[in-house]
Amino acid sequence: MKRNSKGFTLIELLIVVAIIGIIVAIAIPNLLNAIQRAKQRRTMGDMRSAATAVEAYAVDLNRYPPAAGSYDLPLTLGTATIGAKLAGYVSPTYIKAVPLADGWNSWFIYTSDTTGSAYVFASGGKDGKITVTTAGVGPTTDFNADIVYSNGSFLQWPEGVQR
Repeated sequence: MKRNSKGFTLIELLIVVAIIGIIVAIAIPNLLNAIQRAKQRRTMGDMRSAATAVEAYAVDLNRYPPAAGSYDLPLTLGTATIGAKLAGYVSPTYIKAVPLADGWNSWFIYTSDTTGSAYVFASGGKDGKITVTTAGVGPTTDFNADIVYSNGSFLQWPEGVQR
């Protein structure tokens, strides 16, 4: 009796499935990390765009646009979201559309001091909670850390390997 077997054995199929599983186990965390880094970079770019519009407004009117309320700067932030308040001052003259949300779909916070001489843009990061303090200034390595832009530079920003 002639046995002419064609196809793969069970062992061969299990080895292929195991190899695919190992590749997926390595690739998924790297993919998720890359997505979060991209959201951080998008948030930073949107902050720069909005800040450029605010700076252009200040060049023309010699003060930064007022926020929805007055707060102590540089780092005591209230709950003033960008919304229509800032957009009414800078759009469409200085920027076509003011970016309102960060990469995680949380509202940006914009605030300026009462004299119009300083401003802050802030994003709560992945968790959406803004907890900026003076101790939190500088580079961060946490996706949940706030991203803060004030008067032309980042005060707190993502850097290095994120966790």
